Amino acid sequence: MKILLSNDDGYQAPGIVALYEAIRDLGDVEVVAPEHNNSAKSNALTLNAPLSVNIAANGFRYVNGTPADCVHIALTGLLDYRPDLVVSGINNGANMGDDTIYSGTVGAAMEGYLFGIPAIAFSQVEKGWAHLDDAARKARELVQSLLAQHAQDAPPWLLNVNIPNKPHGELKPFKVCRLGRRHAAEKVISQTSPRGEVMYWIGGAGAAKDDADGTDFHATLQGHVAVTPLKVDLTDHDALRHWAQAAALAQGDKSPPGSQDEPR
Repeated sequence: MKILLSNDDGYQAPGIVALYEAIRDLGDVEVVAPEHNNSAKSNALTLNAPLSVNIAANGFRYVNGTPADCVHIALTGLLDYRPDLVVSGINNGANMGDDTIYSGTVGAAMEGYLFGIPAIAFSQVEKGWAHLDDAARKARELVQSLLAQHAQDAPPWLLNVNIPNKPHGELKPFKVCRLGRRHAAEKVISQTSPRGEVMYWIGGAGAAKDDADGTDFHATLQGHVAVTPLKVDLTDHDALRHWAQAAALAQGDKSPPGSQDEPR
């Protein structure tokens, strides 16, 4: 079994070290991770600058790029084999609800998924690495179980997993759930530089907006490990007919597709 491990907190982050130690005996685990913290880089690829790959003293490879860069480079030339599984994390903080759009942790896993390889993104709900070894142990349990089920032989899938910061014995079972939603982000933070220039810092993530039963927010609040299967298709399928009519009207067609069938 060949596993590619990455993250967005950087190759020296406690989360990726703990996850590597937890799964290293499940197969041949290769680490290719960013040199520095790349949180909130989503699926960004570096196209306007060269990327370099170095090897740390512990054997981890690190790249002066984004999480998606790391996985992309690994799968398109750095490695001389195709991994069976791509794993990302453990992230320092939750990646639930809208977070998944911005998350570099999810972005690294998604890059593997886009190449047709099953992938998992792991995050701890709270920042600070509390009970990190317990989270890594829980992550191992999921990876080990999926490999035992030969899930990697199925069509590619992408899982987003959020683990509460609790001792292993207090963690409730895995719970498959949908993504919740957050409120808008907190207000931007402005500061004045010594030169009198106004600088801005992006505000913190907003509070949970949709944390109803069945969401990842609700599951982790109850102490469960939230597991959410993701897909990449952003198409609003329910709105296709509406926009087909709007586009036809924009072209001067007075009888847009399906208009005669619509109630007046």
